[in-house]
Amino acid sequence: MNTTNPILATQNEDWGFWGTMNKHAAAAWPLAMTAISIATNQPLESVRLFLDSRHGRHFADEVQNGLYQGQTLQAAIDAATQQWMGWTIGRQTSKDYGIPRGLPYLTGFVIHCEINDEIQAA
Repeated sequence: MNTTNPILATQNEDWGFWGTMNKHAAAAWPLAMTAISIATNQPLESVRLFLDSRHGRHFADEVQNGLYQGQTLQAAIDAATQQWMGWTIGRQTSKDYGIPRGLPYLTGFVIHCEINDEIQAA
């Protein structure tokens, strides 16, 4: 993964990660894009799809929780990334979304969003 690629802009300013981060959105976006891409080893295009989705909104909720607890923006994003990477896809989530069981939660949903985008484009 080449982290020198330019950060892609959100395509969903009203909802997803950007909309949930409110006044922190502009500063949080490149930090989250980079942290998630590195953690999941997925391209920035896939990470953008994830962050622009309802799953990105839930990820932003975790970041907001960290900010509320007094963490810096970077620390809150890192903590949310670690938390989501620590969870694994269980039986029911695998059944509901078709994500392989046991995959890290964050990786699974980033890939899931990319696959959904490809299906919709077909």
